[in-house]
Amino acid sequence: MIERVGTAILAILAWVGNVAIFGARACVQALLPPYEFGEIARHVFEIGWRSLPLISTAGFAIGVVLSMHTRASLERFGAEALIPAGLAIALIRETGPLITALLVAGRVGAGIGAELGAMKVTEQIDALEAVAVDSFKFLAVTRIVACVLALPLLTAVTDFFGIVGGFVAETTISGMSWELYFQRAFSLIEFQDFIPATMKTAVFGLIIGTIASYLGFTTTQGTEGVGRASTRSVVISSILIIMTNVVLVRLIFFLYPANA
Repeated sequence: MIERVGTAILAILAWVGNVAIFGARACVQALLPPYEFGEIARHVFEIGWRSLPLISTAGFAIGVVLSMHTRASLERFGAEALIPAGLAIALIRETGPLITALLVAGRVGAGIGAELGAMKVTEQIDALEAVAVDSFKFLAVTRIVACVLALPLLTAVTDFFGIVGGFVAETTISGMSWELYFQRAFSLIEFQDFIPATMKTAVFGLIIGTIASYLGFTTTQGTEGVGRASTRSVVISSILIIMTNVVLVRLIFFLYPANA
């Protein structure tokens, strides 16, 4: 029993090490020529633009729900005037970045894992290598860089639609004007609230792209392996995003004490 547990732990540590090496190699390769700008732009479009309907709808709905929950809490203390500011702070600092990363992990992570996994089992990756194409840089690095670039932009979209959703909910209930709502919403928000919280999603993008690409490149067992790579991409990326978020929040509080 002990031997079996030890073997499992060693296997997990070996897998973590392989993923870390894969991600570090991707970061180094992203800085070295040749640069696949066209392929990166195509993936940013696929990851970013095609995710907008999901991201904007989710952001709007989250804004409405947060507004209603915030009102239910603050009404007890007669602090309804703080509803817009409370919603904006919660959305920009934490809810927007985390929800965006989890949604993208579900939509994009599964797609990358399945796409690269299918290319692996059908030997398309080997065919690229046979014609002197660096498959790692062309397939993995471009997708990882695109995820890193797209996540902060999508987070800004989530924050915007979340605040708009909060305004719709608030003006429906209390009739508050949009001038007063946005004035109150941004009365307590500073630049240092938005930038660190949004930029940390670049780390989430690195996690999503690295995990999905690694699982795709190491896919085995045919179509069954492709489905497994797709599912594991979502699950592992989501878990790592949640765990990493705890560390990043603490780091932001250390670097920006005013945010604490």
